Amino acid sequence: MQSLRMIENWPVPTAAAAVVRADGSVAGAYGPLERRFPLASVTKPLAAYAALLAVEEGAVELDEPAGPPGSTVRHLLAHTSGLAFDEPRTMAEPGTRRLYSNAGFEALGDHLAKATDIPFPQYLHEAVLAPLGMTSTDLPGSPAKDAVSTVADLIHFAAELQAPRLLARETLTAATQVVFPGLPGVLPGFGHHRPNDWGLGFEIRDGKSPHWTGAASSPRTFGHFGQSGTFLWVDPDARAACIALTDRAFGPWAMEAWPQLTDAVLAELARPA
Repeated sequence: MQSLRMIENWPVPTAAAAVVRADGSVAGAYGPLERRFPLASVTKPLAAYAALLAVEEGAVELDEPAGPPGSTVRHLLAHTSGLAFDEPRTMAEPGTRRLYSNAGFEALGDHLAKATDIPFPQYLHEAVLAPLGMTSTDLPGSPAKDAVSTVADLIHFAAELQAPRLLARETLTAATQVVFPGLPGVLPGFGHHRPNDWGLGFEIRDGKSPHWTGAASSPRTFGHFGQSGTFLWVDPDARAACIALTDRAFGPWAMEAWPQLTDAVLAELARPA
């Protein structure tokens, strides 16, 4: 895809990217697809997928208690448990605010480990990474932010997010729609939004502005970005996903470059073959 050539002008030492169609085929790719990059918060969708599989397997339930008093697995996945950003300190009653929380995902990982009697990184590997053939991906630390992966591996995950084989389609559909609608909150790097809509582990595009996806992205777009300079979005209306991994931390450069790339990718996908 010619649109991916825009990455050549990004102010980053190294970047790799791919566009994946809904049928799992790769529409285009750029850069070293086998290079491993820290994912930062793009770890969260992987962790959420493992949690959703645990729900389907009956190991946990979405509405069972987890995290601070009054919180559930659903609250932790949707960033509504009330936990602070990076410490296990309660800042709000569960379900009242969208407080983006690494601590919430770490509480989720601990909860799943206790429920399954399997360390969360091992559970993620057995439930998600191995079945999808993501052999270059691992989680050496926090389920909120410490996964390391490649574009080649995330192509498999992007395909799964569009045509699920591991999860039931209805489970994924529910996870990528707004949960606890109407809640305000801060989208890291992009300020306060009313509402700050989120699914179960996936951020929902809706009408947020500014945003890290494009002006042409459909409101149904879901995904995540990471502070290590990474993103993964899926646009159901475009029937495509896009992955970009870099070795430069998120900042003003990304706020400018990522939406431009997204709009160019969507425009190219929309053109007749």
